[in-house]
Amino acid sequence: MAGTDEVVAAGVPVARGADGLPRHGVDRATFRAVAGARGGPEAVRLLRAGQLSKRALLLLALRRAVPGHDGYREAYARVRALQRSDRARWEEVLLRPELDAWAADCLRGAAAGEDVPLGGLGEFLRPAPGPALTLECDGLRWAPSLDHAGPRRVDYGRPPAGPLGSAELALWERRLAEAWEILVRRHRPHARAVAACVATVVPLRPAPGGEAVSAAARRAYGAVAASLPDDPVLLALALVHEFLHVQLGALLDLVPLHRPNGPAAYHAPWRPDPRPAGALLQGAYAHLGVADFWRAEAAAGAGDLARARGESVRWRTHTLSAGETLLSCGELTAAGLEFTGELVRAVRALGGPGE
Repeated sequence: MAGTDEVVAAGVPVARGADGLPRHGVDRATFRAVAGARGGPEAVRLLRAGQLSKRALLLLALRRAVPGHDGYREAYARVRALQRSDRARWEEVLLRPELDAWAADCLRGAAAGEDVPLGGLGEFLRPAPGPALTLECDGLRWAPSLDHAGPRRVDYGRPPAGPLGSAELALWERRLAEAWEILVRRHRPHARAVAACVATVVPLRPAPGGEAVSAAARRAYGAVAASLPDDPVLLALALVHEFLHVQLGALLDLVPLHRPNGPAAYHAPWRPDPRPAGALLQGAYAHLGVADFWRAEAAAGAGDLARARGESVRWRTHTLSAGETLLSCGELTAAGLEFTGELVRAVRALGGPGE
């Protein structure tokens, strides 16, 4: 990278482009903080702005692609009116997790001459599905919605749970409150970032063997999907893990870190099958958060100390190995090399339990 305060090598300047339109930028300090999983709410705000612009452009492109569709034109006019009159509500609509994939799919379908579900934009103007929770602990507030029954246009790779009954919803709220308390009191930097970014939790069914699962989708910014484990520590861990996937996806919309995924050729220590470079980078980044989570659990002396120490060592080792593979794979951009170098440094800085 050039020795300036912006990610120039990635082609994302902070000034206006030749066409006079503003370009989203990532300053060097924020870029490095994100790479070390320490960007916090400040990085979330920057990446969130990029997501808002991307979605606004998708809706505009769709408006131009289907100028004769009265229903879409009317819904689009309502969205634009919200932007002028109620900015917070406009952002809430545009950042509905499933809007990105819906708009992109409609745009592709319209270009191919297909009949696309343009009435969906009106659905996004309605209140978000699922109960809105308010979780507070030691002055830190998180207010996610629990989407257990709404129309899901995003595939999380796991079957969703729901609709949930009142007893199941009450259990989810109780377990999320317990997980939030763990995050705030033992992992506060991660808690602040999760509260700033994650607006939707999507319940999933557990794995066939009953194991807890979690997921994030590249085109579902702000959403974390998870099954409900018995142990709130594991739910807190899932929130950190999947938030980091969401954050990296948002960064990749602004800064290319690797070439388009080629063959699955690289060993991921946590999987039996080889992975493309982009998938390995996603895994390494999320597992930096996992290693950090278990290190902090061990340092706090809470719960099963042997488990925390063992998991900390395991994920630190795995993440270092994946980072070193990425640095030598030849598929990272200049920005990707810097990002991965910072990631590796962050893992090494964790040390081992008790260090």
